[in-house]
Amino acid sequence: MNPDMQKTSESLLENLRTRKQQVLEGGGKARIEKQHAAGKWTARERIDFFLDEGSFQELDPFVKHQCSDFGMGDKKFPGDGVITGFGNVDGRKVFVFAQDFTVFGGSLSKTNAAKICKVMDMALKVGCPVIGLNDSGGARIQEGVASLGGYADIFLRNTLSSGVIPQISAIMGPCAGGAVYSPAITDFIMMVKDTSYLFITGPDVIKTVTHEEISKEELGGSATHNQTSGVAHFAFDTDEECLKATRKLLSYLPLNNMEKPPVVPTHDPEDRIDAKLNSLVPTDSSKPYDIRDIITTIVDDADFFEVQKDFAQNIIIGFSRFAGKTVGIVANQPQVLAGCLDINASTKAARFVRFCDCFHIPILTLVDVPGFLPGTQQEFGGIIRHGAKLLYAYAEATVPKITIITRKAYGGAYDVMSSKHLRGDINFAYPTAEIAVMGADGAVSIIHRAEINEAKDQQAKHKELVEAYKDTFANPYKAAELGYIDEVIEPAHTRKRIIAALDLLKDKRDQNPPKKHGNIPL
Repeated sequence: MNPDMQKTSESLLENLRTRKQQVLEGGGKARIEKQHAAGKWTARERIDFFLDEGSFQELDPFVKHQCSDFGMGDKKFPGDGVITGFGNVDGRKVFVFAQDFTVFGGSLSKTNAAKICKVMDMALKVGCPVIGLNDSGGARIQEGVASLGGYADIFLRNTLSSGVIPQISAIMGPCAGGAVYSPAITDFIMMVKDTSYLFITGPDVIKTVTHEEISKEELGGSATHNQTSGVAHFAFDTDEECLKATRKLLSYLPLNNMEKPPVVPTHDPEDRIDAKLNSLVPTDSSKPYDIRDIITTIVDDADFFEVQKDFAQNIIIGFSRFAGKTVGIVANQPQVLAGCLDINASTKAARFVRFCDCFHIPILTLVDVPGFLPGTQQEFGGIIRHGAKLLYAYAEATVPKITIITRKAYGGAYDVMSSKHLRGDINFAYPTAEIAVMGADGAVSIIHRAEINEAKDQQAKHKELVEAYKDTFANPYKAAELGYIDEVIEPAHTRKRIIAALDLLKDKRDQNPPKKHGNIPL
């Protein structure tokens, strides 16, 4: 090679290496140290930990913003405050973007948004999940409406990708204003305690407008959104825990809506029988028990990945496996509000059911529900509309649906909880099941009101009639006679019956009438 040409080639390579080093430095050493002092990892550290070692392929590392207003022309960093690309999680391809708080506070510019949109478009094309690691001060004010337009470009892609590829948002710092709507459209939101925040308007604006004084943590911290608002699905103590859990969540999911979830090997016997299930549900219908005890007993290796565990705790949702295959579980929780369905429980379960239906995940429903929660607060809050969401979700779902009534299944709540009438495929009941319009006390008080009033000992007469009603109706056999229950099973055999049902339904074909989309009662 000509010495001059070799020198030129080496010079070009050295220039490339210098530029790549600048990319790796983000906003500089001082800002990185400040990020660490706040208990947060940098965007690049998060990506490196999250993805399989050495698998990250970065896109657009040299992109810079094009804004020249407010002196921004002299303030440019390669990458412009967001790191984008793709890599592997457990050997499976995913796309990722991570906002870099060390560069302009991770604020969104037009160029920054274009980088995010590029990976979202590529992910949709090739059918891979998108994981967003959010840590941003919001729209870049210096760019005005251009940055707002960038948000809308992202929102559109979130919407078009919904139900096609899984989308997960890890909130690992502030996320305010328009920025919150992208995570809200995604499937799952993870938060980190004490360092992540979600709110439309911050404490200062609220104080100015409504004169309320509130801290960032109280307004939009992980506790608020995991316990009160239900906006988020998970909360973790550190960035590391958050990213580990995101990897685990992905392990239950397919890459897109054309695939089935991955199968994970297990040594847990498919025909395992557990005698403790025969006595786990109290025969006294007024006594509570923890439905998780049933779940962890029947699933593979007692492993239950619960979703939104701190919100609407009267219903439980999450992922487990049976014979290595992913199943979504919905279960009434008798320990909280006696397992009643209320507004929050209905919307929590409905969205989970719809997610499972999008991605070919069978649904197991464990039923112990005395009805919908009564009261003016629920009625005025729209329990009719919100309860209908859950009904709609179950009726619409075409994935395999297995239902087990463990104890109470009363009134409209019996219908809603994946009953045979909503295309439940296999519906079992335990011998402890009580399937009726309402509880025995209420039913007897209505049906036999005159007879009780005429009795000399009204209390004794009421008790006698209640026992007679229970013998006749407070059991699973009336429903079984009508074919609404496929079989009354021995609880100890629950696991093997579920696995047999899943095997039966693995090639299930069901479809809804042709339409653009339904009109779920939002």
